[in-house]
Amino acid sequence: MAEPRYPLLSLSRLRMGIDGPGVTTLIAGAGCPLRCRWCINEKLLREAPAEPVTARELYERVKIDDLYFRASGGGVCFGGGESLLHADFIRAFRALCPADWLICAETSLAVDPAAVRRAAEAVDRFIVDCKDWDEEIYRRYTGGDGARMKENLRLLLSLVGQERVTVRVPLIPQFNTPEHQARSAAALQALGVTQLDVFEYVIREP
Repeated sequence: MAEPRYPLLSLSRLRMGIDGPGVTTLIAGAGCPLRCRWCINEKLLREAPAEPVTARELYERVKIDDLYFRASGGGVCFGGGESLLHADFIRAFRALCPADWLICAETSLAVDPAAVRRAAEAVDRFIVDCKDWDEEIYRRYTGGDGARMKENLRLLLSLVGQERVTVRVPLIPQFNTPEHQARSAAALQALGVTQLDVFEYVIREP
C-alpha cells in the first residue's frame, strides 16, 4: 500500500487556547465534503496549492516546537479542511511522534464511519464542529447531511469517551437563533457530551 500523504496547506505555530490544551501547531490540510456558507478557510481551500507531505516530512517540520509541546502538554492539531479525510495519515504521524505529544483533530464528522474508527486509534482529543442539531438548518448552512454527523458523533463517543470530545455549538447569523443554539446544546448533553464550546460567529462582510 502506498505511503499516505497529507495535502498540507499551512502550519500555524505557537497557538494557545484555540486548538486544544497547551501550545499547539495547527496543521491545515486541503479537502472538505461540506460547503459552509461562512467558512473562514474558503479562500485558502479554494486557491492555495496543497503540498503533499509524508508523515516523516511533516514531523521534521513540526518537531522544532517539541520543547513547547512537552512543557505545556500541547502538540499538534489537524484541521483544514476535514482532518478525518486523512485518518490513515494521522495514524502514521502518531506512530512517529513522541508519545507525550497531544494529537488533536478538528472535524465536522462528515466522513465515512470507517474514518472515525481509524482516527479514534490515533487522536487524543477531538474538536467537533456540530453547526446545529436541527438537520434542516445544518443542511442549509453546510450543504451536508446532519444525520451522518449525529451518527458519527455517537460512534466517536462510544469509541473514545466523552472526556476526549469537545463539541462546538455556534450561533450562526442568518441561519440559527439563540433558541436553536440552546436546543442543540441540550440535545448534545442528552447524548452524553460534557464539553461544549458555545459561541457566536463574527461575520466580517467584504
